[in-house]
Amino acid sequence: MSFAEPPNASCLLLSAPLGLSEPSKELSPTVLFVENRTAPRTFLPFSHFSTAATAEKPTADGNLIRVLESEIECIEEPQDEENIPNEFPFKIEDNPGERTISLNRKFQDETIKIEVDMPNVSIDVEDADDNTKDSDVSSIPLVVSISKGSGQFMEFGITAFPDEITIDSLSIKNPENSDELAYAGPDFNDLDENLQNAFHKHLEIRGIKPSTTNVLFDYMANKDNKEYLLWLKNLKNFVEM
Repeated sequence: MSFAEPPNASCLLLSAPLGLSEPSKELSPTVLFVENRTAPRTFLPFSHFSTAATAEKPTADGNLIRVLESEIECIEEPQDEENIPNEFPFKIEDNPGERTISLNRKFQDETIKIEVDMPNVSIDVEDADDNTKDSDVSSIPLVVSISKGSGQFMEFGITAFPDEITIDSLSIKNPENSDELAYAGPDFNDLDENLQNAFHKHLEIRGIKPSTTNVLFDYMANKDNKEYLLWLKNLKNFVEM
């Protein structure tokens, strides 16, 4: 009698155990079929999504780099040296990558420090009945600190316009006391007019006057161009990595 082999099966021949076979009977091999569990593998097509995204990335980066290079070329090259008058009373500290500069000077027993921020540009809307057009008004925010070595210092919040300085706030501060609820004084414009004029004179004597701040308009405009150009170059260098 023949046995049909099932597919994917291995055939093992096992003899009858010794001592159990009868002499009158012919030994016949025992055939066992063991299932072969190794089935042929099915290979699926490899997904191309990741390779497509990788292939597109350099194209997008290349376009971005070209746009950055075009913008860099269009920017007017900033001046390397600033035209600071010899009579400018402050020493300028300008660190590339920072949006502010610091002005420092000694005046008698006082130390004066000024933090100068980037210019702001606002639209000045004139009365339409006067047939005047809107104009851009540039201003520079300043923070002036005057100390006498005692730890305390007087701080002015100032806005500088072309040929004009306005005092926005005035307070006495103590570095050891950072209480945000401390009384900061009234609004400066609410002070008596004579007192306001006296404080303006107080600053003018120390070199904080329109002839000083007018120099800062050109300086900060040039610094703005420098920082923007540096920012673009840093972006370009990062994308090219």
